[in-house]
Amino acid sequence: MNFFNRIKRKGRAAVTDPGVLSSWQEKIVTPEEVLEKIQPGMNIFLGTGMAEPRTLVKALMASETPNLRDLELIQLVSFGDVVPTQDLHSQKYRLKTFFSGWVASEAISEGRVDLIPSRFSRIPRLIESGQIPIDVAFVQVSPPNEAGYCSLGVAVDAARQAMERASLVVGEINTDIPITFGDTFTAISDFDLLVYSTEPPVYFQRWPVDAVYDQVAANVAALIEDGSCLAFSIGPVFEALGRHLAHKRHLGIYSPFFTDPVMDLVKSGAVTNRRKENWRGKSLASYGLGTPDLMAWLNRNPLVEFQGIDTVFDPNQIGSNAGFVAIHNAQKVDLSGAIALNSGYGNMAVAQGVVMDFLIGAELSPGGRNIFALPSRNQKGRPNIIVSIKEFSNPSSLRESVDMVVTEYGVASLRGRTLRERAMALIDIAHPDDREALVEQAKTAKIIYPDQIFSAECVRRYPSDIAAQQTFKGGVTIRFRAIKPSDEEDLRRLFYRFSDESVYYRYFSPIKTMPHKQMQEYVNLDCDRTLSIVGVVGESCKERIIAEARYVKDLVRPYADLAFAVDENYHGLGVASYLYKMLVQLAKERGLKGFTADVLASNKPMMRVFEKGDLTVKAQLDQDIYKLAIRFDD
Repeated sequence: MNFFNRIKRKGRAAVTDPGVLSSWQEKIVTPEEVLEKIQPGMNIFLGTGMAEPRTLVKALMASETPNLRDLELIQLVSFGDVVPTQDLHSQKYRLKTFFSGWVASEAISEGRVDLIPSRFSRIPRLIESGQIPIDVAFVQVSPPNEAGYCSLGVAVDAARQAMERASLVVGEINTDIPITFGDTFTAISDFDLLVYSTEPPVYFQRWPVDAVYDQVAANVAALIEDGSCLAFSIGPVFEALGRHLAHKRHLGIYSPFFTDPVMDLVKSGAVTNRRKENWRGKSLASYGLGTPDLMAWLNRNPLVEFQGIDTVFDPNQIGSNAGFVAIHNAQKVDLSGAIALNSGYGNMAVAQGVVMDFLIGAELSPGGRNIFALPSRNQKGRPNIIVSIKEFSNPSSLRESVDMVVTEYGVASLRGRTLRERAMALIDIAHPDDREALVEQAKTAKIIYPDQIFSAECVRRYPSDIAAQQTFKGGVTIRFRAIKPSDEEDLRRLFYRFSDESVYYRYFSPIKTMPHKQMQEYVNLDCDRTLSIVGVVGESCKERIIAEARYVKDLVRPYADLAFAVDENYHGLGVASYLYKMLVQLAKERGLKGFTADVLASNKPMMRVFEKGDLTVKAQLDQDIYKLAIRFDD
């Protein structure tokens, strides 16, 4: 319902009435005069975040007048700034909130604040229907313009529905809030009373980012493709993420929160919003949270559209944007992929009611993904990847919706993987000093094989710096990295895609099976002797190994033996030649003097790889096998 119809329903004069435009200042009263209108037992809606009407709320908190008793304060998110949750007492007022992730979390667990579990997209309907009754609405607005309209500024959420249901609507005029575009304008005639704000908005300073969070953000950014549509939150990961995304192209923003890092990202030129289905050309949000610089930038900025949470959190509208990537904070993750969401100060946008809409929206989006990001250890040095999250607060049962988990040590792709595969992938990105214990705990819990190999030495020496990407003939892009223990299943599948001829070329015998025992020995390397590189294709959430190359050092001489395997669908592209050059460079850096290799005389393609290389190859034929010697200094 638009605001013209709301005016008619409430029986207020339309803004086209000249008397309204000339006399709105007659509605200005003191906060104390507003409080005189309050009756015991009333339900009072308060604006959220930077839209919190702090002058009115502070007056309410300070007043001891007898009519202010047994009140219910309803605020979508409590920041605990002017509503001191530590001093709540039922004789005066009680706070109800839909969000436990800010400072209200402790108060909720202690019974001092009431939590209303709900998906955020449903809250406006709960208010509109009267299921959550509203008697009074305190709403922060900008000063009215010459046409008689105020802006709701940087928090639209469910304010309109609350104003519609309330019998007393009070606007707190704050000259420090920006005038924003979207569903933000409301007629001055919608308000029964007005007060002037004497308090600045609640500003949010930028988050400090240490090296660990910066690397987590870099790993997340590597998963974001050009043209993706993103949902942002707040915290150190998102503070750093904006910088790591600045080189991307045609990103879209469809987010609950518009923050300083998002502003920087828009300024960088990476955000155009041209590939979005909804609000094309504009960044969409319900809340603005940030510094005075952000507020100044948002003022009358046509690039940003503010809409209510019934729109921004609508999974169907979220999902209509192709390539939608929802990035979430996490507190803990267990080896099944279950998430314990953040709780406590500074952990905005991680309650299940908030996360659920964007989880579903990303699942509905063609090419959409849900990414959960966290450091491998918390600030106390305790593991964040654990065997089970059952004992932690704020657990999520939505492990089926978790596509990827990211730490500073890499990315675990979980979509479509078994519990055992998930466990191995998550152990790979845990803190190196926690992995051995996780393997033993996972064996005890019968999550992974009881004979699973683990090499602590290899974990400490894993060559995480090996990373490359190359586009081959036909536009085929392949990423290259060092092999990981969790690659076991994917390499096993690669083996079964080989023809009998390819198996014979690689292993010099007609091998028919590659069981777990043999394959896990293949992926858990003796790091003193062996280096293995895999080539992967596909999106990060469903990457597939299509090639592997390794060398194994001689026990006596500074030489290493080479071996290659490339999926037959990728033959003829030059993949083996690229891997050969990579291994030569890596071997030189590690002090080797050359390679040896055995190649069947009938394996012409492999011989051509060596012949086309930059190094001299000496070959000796011995019973249909070429014995190759390749010196780096020749």
